Amino acid sequence: MPIIVNLDVMLARRKMTLSALAEAVGITLANLSILKSGKAKAVRFSTLAAICQALDCQPGDLLEHSPNPADLRPGADGE
Repeated sequence: MPIIVNLDVMLARRKMTLSALAEAVGITLANLSILKSGKAKAVRFSTLAAICQALDCQPGDLLEHSPNPADLRPGADGE
């Protein structure tokens, strides 16, 4: 997956636990864990905005694009 989620980095910088963030944002710990592990297929902008507000950061602090050349092949996404 070419998108890397750096949620653990921001949590460490803010000295906040995943549980505290889940409570502050109002989403389940399980859903936040899926996002943190990079297994999420999507994230709502409202959720991203709430996380950014709770961590006092920008979306670019949480998400990183690291393209894999295999992902950039024509038709690699099933089209």
